[in-house]
Amino acid sequence: MTPRIGIQREDFDPAAELDRLAFGRTDIGAVASFVGLCRDEQGRLSALELEHYPGMAEAEVARVAAEALDRWPLLGLTVIHRYGLIWPGERIVLVAAASSHREAAFGAAEFLMDFLKTRAPFWKREHLRGGEAGEWVDAREADDRAASRWAISRGA
Repeated sequence: MTPRIGIQREDFDPAAELDRLAFGRTDIGAVASFVGLCRDEQGRLSALELEHYPGMAEAEVARVAAEALDRWPLLGLTVIHRYGLIWPGERIVLVAAASSHREAAFGAAEFLMDFLKTRAPFWKREHLRGGEAGEWVDAREADDRAASRWAISRGA
């Protein structure tokens, strides 16, 4: 099974992606998905800028998707992550994992999101309402704690 991985500037349609993943499949009993949205940080943020290294980001996400496939009996997997300027309310990321049973689908989706939040080669910069560029955003300690439970291996 080859996962669908998209690192893209354009928006995506979660419903269409879930249909692509599971429509007509009688072997799939569960799809767990997560859609991450850009927040306005209580009115402080006008946009979030996401950067990545083309080629490197795709390869690293593919490597961790392969790790998810090794850990859980998945029947389908989709990971889409946007880059560029993203406005509050817009979608940033989709992770969808399909399996015969919910436990594997939930576990794989959580694993992938924890990786994307802490170790994926994406960089986030805030753009503030006043027009100035804010700081580059570091991974949060809570995200690191969540990811540590998986002992996610780093590629060579």
